[in-house]
Amino acid sequence: MVTSFRGWNDGAQGASLAAEFLARQWDATQFADVDPEEFFDFQDVRPHVKLEDGLTRRINWPENAFSHAAIPGTDRHLVLLQGIEPSLKWRTFTKLILGLAEELGVETILTFGALLADVPHTRDVPITGAGSDSELMDELGLAASRYEGPTGIVGVLHDACREVGLPSASIWAAVPHYASLAPSPKAALALCEKLARFLKVEVDLTELEEARDSYQEQVTAAVAADEETARYVVQLEEQSDAIDEADIPSGDALAAELSRFLREHEARRREEEDDARS
Repeated sequence: MVTSFRGWNDGAQGASLAAEFLARQWDATQFADVDPEEFFDFQDVRPHVKLEDGLTRRINWPENAFSHAAIPGTDRHLVLLQGIEPSLKWRTFTKLILGLAEELGVETILTFGALLADVPHTRDVPITGAGSDSELMDELGLAASRYEGPTGIVGVLHDACREVGLPSASIWAAVPHYASLAPSPKAALALCEKLARFLKVEVDLTELEEARDSYQEQVTAAVAADEETARYVVQLEEQSDAIDEADIPSGDALAAELSRFLREHEARRREEEDDARS
């Protein structure tokens, strides 16, 4: 099972882009979802109204959906869980996931994550991870994160996996915090490459590679237009060339990311409330 959750765990949408790509590439078919009623504060994560045929209004509720795909070139199968980090009852939510995993005979759970960090867009994407099984971590070739601090649904899910003895690991791609508003296909590509190597399968990554090249050009142009940002990126490049991947991301970078996310989230919530009043 591979999971991705939009929200705190999904800086620059790197994790959700990776899962969406795999779902398309392997023709995944949705077979179940989680009723959002128990797990979301709808004032915090609001449902969206959508027009159909320009007339009929339909409510799209926050979704966590399961889909299934056969992994090409193997006799293995993949369950994808794509959705939004829930607001409430995280332990109950993870029990639902693990209950389905047991029912389906899932052998391993991997979570995709993307975090905002002090890394330059001009270098390879640093990949770190955490897991309940040291052998699985070695198999994935992951540098273990030494982060301690606030966590998201990903951390709670892995703790639940540890308690029931189900091998699990999180795979985190670091993305530049100065480009946080731009979706990062480069991070998505790095996550998919890591998964492909773990599964020992060939995946046609052309779509993500082309998107990465375009992303790289656009971010480079934006950085070049601001002298201060350009100097900062040069400093990050020098740091990146001088230190070990195991040192990225730092706990400070993750804590800063959480603080930024909470501030931005609160600002968006207030903006939505102001829009609703007007």
